[in-house]
Amino acid sequence: MIDLRALQTPLKAKYKEDPASAKLTLHARGRASKADVSCKIESGLGKVTAGLHPYTGGDGSFACSGDMLLEALVGCAGVTLSAVATAMSIELRSAVVSAEGDLDFRGTLGVAKDAPVGFSAIRLVFELATDATDDQVKKLASLTERYCVVYQTLAKSAALETITRRS
Repeated sequence: MIDLRALQTPLKAKYKEDPASAKLTLHARGRASKADVSCKIESGLGKVTAGLHPYTGGDGSFACSGDMLLEALVGCAGVTLSAVATAMSIELRSAVVSAEGDLDFRGTLGVAKDAPVGFSAIRLVFELATDATDDQVKKLASLTERYCVVYQTLAKSAALETITRRS
């Protein structure tokens, strides 16, 4: 098992002493293609090609960006849940994290101006097998929400801007 406290203690000390050292800008990059209406996303684990969802005319052969957003939430929440459970000394025999989100594709296709573009609701679900008390489980979920980067980004709507450059 990973000794999370041993890994994080020197980082926490460094960030308290030098707050600027805790700041990082993450990057993602992709190459859009008109030919097949897709975007090849470069990741550290290989390329993923995102494309149109079948509800917007796609054939389902490419990854859906909406699914990828939910997957990012599940991944971040799952890692955070594990870290928080470790810090709280909560034994998890099993922990399944899932997310579901509601979309109205009339919005993204411009069919109805009153239909939202994007998710109107997202639900994050934790299915836990543990002997922890109800209060401990409630605290575990609360702290997971608090420290999950993707959850907080979605909940607080990070400042977002578009920059267009000519190459």
